[in-house]
Amino acid sequence: MNKIINLVLAFLILVSFTSNSYSRDQIKIVGSSTVYPYATVVAEKFGKSGKFKTPVIESTGTGGGMKLFCAGVGANHPDITNASRAIKEKELALCAKNGVDEIIEIVVGNDGISLAHAVDAPDADFTKEQLWRALAHEVDVDGKLIKNPYTKWNEIDASLPNKKIEILIAPPTSGTRDAWNSLVMGKGCSKTAKSLYDAAGKKAKKECAKMREDGYAIEAGENDTLIVQKLTSNPNAFGFFGYSYLVANKDKVKAAAIEGVQPSLEGIQDYSYPIARPLFFYVKKAHIGVIPGIQEYLKEFTSKKAMGGRGYLADIGLVPLASDKYKVTRTAALDLNTLKIN
Repeated sequence: MNKIINLVLAFLILVSFTSNSYSRDQIKIVGSSTVYPYATVVAEKFGKSGKFKTPVIESTGTGGGMKLFCAGVGANHPDITNASRAIKEKELALCAKNGVDEIIEIVVGNDGISLAHAVDAPDADFTKEQLWRALAHEVDVDGKLIKNPYTKWNEIDASLPNKKIEILIAPPTSGTRDAWNSLVMGKGCSKTAKSLYDAAGKKAKKECAKMREDGYAIEAGENDTLIVQKLTSNPNAFGFFGYSYLVANKDKVKAAAIEGVQPSLEGIQDYSYPIARPLFFYVKKAHIGVIPGIQEYLKEFTSKKAMGGRGYLADIGLVPLASDKYKVTRTAALDLNTLKIN
């Protein structure tokens, strides 16, 4: 029965490409707004080579990109999805359900989520717990969990400014939001709050990541350029996004320190910067050889002239992989190694 099912799926995939392959002769890429600038630069250089058309890239956010990517195989579905965090088990399951069972994972490089504010604003330095207390839906006060009462930074800690809390946050579909939840909300959540959630039979990890909805955490969408514009017009506001946007807009915004550490190439690469993370993109192996140029795009993106320490992506803020990790990524791109899907 399994053999019959696999044959039927293979036939459906073949029919999909046969009926649609001539309708698209460009690579279609969706996904992360953080990876978008890097993918765009590679796509432009790739297109200028003259051998293939410039790939079409849409910034949908990591979660949105995964839904589109995992929806099926064929020319009506994207070939690649960018991601600012690793693919989730439930996304792998969705892919498998829809016949996307050969996926190549490419680790692009490293990134540091930057908590930015206007370049002319006073310098700032926050701990992860202070940021959690500023953003959390509930916080512990006097040994009890209550709805977040903080409206100004100095109410959290007297050493912080006497200014209204205003933080532009990424939407739930964003991989950057997922990473922020893990690296800041999860790790900044107080021990008392975690104990109280555990005692109440709730999952602390999930509860600590819930953000307030009373106007102090402001959902800003997937457009990081728009966040930069909003920060420049409001010197009291903060917002977070990938390191490349900080580098590209250093005349407009600057980063707050996190636990005394500013984001830097060195700190992100060795993960001494507290909010460092890897970046990814995922490729549908079934589309290689059908949609023109996918394998060549992979070779270009993972080349040393692109991803290397002196590559053109480093010039716009990508933090290169350590040599051993780079070899793994380059091998995956050249040999088309796929993830194991349970």
